[in-house]
Formats: sequence, C-alpha cells, structure tokens
Amino acid sequence: MVGVSVAEEELSADELAGLELVRETGGIHQSDFWKELDVSSRKGSRIAESLVEKELVDREETVYEGHNTYLITPVARDLEFSLLMAGDMLSPYIGEEEADPQSDAFTQWIMNLAYEE
Repeated sequence: MVGVSVAEEELSADELAGLELVRETGGIHQSDFWKELDVSSRKGSRIAESLVEKELVDREETVYEGHNTYLITPVARDLEFSLLMAGDMLSPYIGEEEADPQSDAFTQWIMNLAYEE
C-alpha cells in the first residue's frame, strides 16, 4: 500500500477497521463508530483513543442526537493538492447546483480524494 505510515503498519485488525471506517465516512460520531464496527462501546472508545494517540484521527467532543459523544475525523497527511490543480489554478468543485458556503461538502470531497487508493 503506497503512503502507509509506520503507525498504520502497526495497527491491530480492529484499529485498521476503525481507521478505514473513519476515512470512508469522512468522520463519524463515536456513538455510531462502535456500532458500525460491531464492538462494545468500551472497546470502540479504546480503538478511537488509540487512533488519536497515533495521530491518525482527531476526536472532538460534540452533542449528537441529544447525547454527549465525540466526532472522530481523519487526519489529513501528505495530501497531494496538485491533483486539484488545472495549470496554476484550483479546479472548481462542481456537484451541487447551488453551492452552500457553510457546507463541508468540499472538505469531504478533498478528504475522499486523499484516501482513495
């Protein structure tokens, strides 16, 4: 796998599954994270904490569906922004008929490009 960090090479199967889930979703609430991984909330919390310690994901406190939880998001590393360039200009992001400047769609799109193989 190209661009795999040393930290990623040393991940357990559960940690690797968790990292892939976070990258595929572009960010997931911890309350959904452990359910998607089909592990206990305690184990899900340990997996998330381990990925944060290894600086592979960020975890931020948030409220989701009325409960305190964390939002787990991928850490952008070594992104190749030249892929977004058209000559010396940034290629436009086209996909929404009306662009919402408050939307995170562009960020999610860039993150998805960064983690495609």
